[in-house]
Amino acid sequence: MNVRIEDPAELNVLGEPLQPCSHDPLTGYFRNGHCSAGPDGGAVHLVCIAATDEFLGYSASVGNDLSTPRPEFNFPGLVAGNRWCLVAARWAQAHNAGKAPRVYLRSTNKRVLDLIPFEFLKACALDLN
Repeated sequence: MNVRIEDPAELNVLGEPLQPCSHDPLTGYFRNGHCSAGPDGGAVHLVCIAATDEFLGYSASVGNDLSTPRPEFNFPGLVAGNRWCLVAARWAQAHNAGKAPRVYLRSTNKRVLDLIPFEFLKACALDLN
């Protein structure tokens, strides 16, 4: 499925056009490099994160192993420093546990604001001047 990023529904949390998160590794529910919600708004991989060893360890400890390659899904496994579109509820879970990874606001979909307060994301932002 090819999602048009210029779709007005695909804005970031700053109200600007959604910027790419990562093409290496290729991320997003639609594997288009963006944290796109899609035409029906149903995709939930919406928070663009910077993976760290601490977060990857925490994520694995709660049943979401993002480090192990899964070739059957064309997933190389994440390492510290990778950017990745994370499920919004997983980011909120990590935040509540004090383990939230840093985020790129310009690449984080505005639809996360239905679940995560902007102030929480802003406190973890990597791309604010």
